Amino acid sequence: MIDLAIPGFGRLELAHLVCDYNGTLAQDGVLVPEVRERLAALSARLRIHVVTGDTFGTVRNAVAGLGCTLVVLPEAQQAEAKRRYIETLNAESVVAIGNGRNDRQMLEAVALGIGVLGGEGSAVETLAACTLVVKDVRDALDLLDHPTRLTATLRA
Repeated sequence: MIDLAIPGFGRLELAHLVCDYNGTLAQDGVLVPEVRERLAALSARLRIHVVTGDTFGTVRNAVAGLGCTLVVLPEAQQAEAKRRYIETLNAESVVAIGNGRNDRQMLEAVALGIGVLGGEGSAVETLAACTLVVKDVRDALDLLDHPTRLTATLRA
């Protein structure tokens, strides 16, 4: 759990981390370097969930051994499916990380939505739905590992 009171923003009581895979944790279907280690470290504080359409068919092998919940979505209506999944977790206890158009609803629904620009960029409507935006997924994961950085960014 990450429990953080941010002046002018409110309290975050985060129990779940939900991540998109392609374009967020991975580029071209391959995990971004150092992401595995960061997710493993965060799994001591948060339940990790990876939700994806698995565009490249590589996600199962890539996240094997991480102890995360993997949700492979059907091709149709992925944005709605991601939002519905968030709702099953109690959205107020969720931090989500994503970059694509199909991540927008998920990022809007959670307590903390982090957009990633990364090597594949990010959809404009997705960026508008985020609480904050970072250049790289490693930066997003580091924010969660060092939550006072969130206070520095989000306080009023």
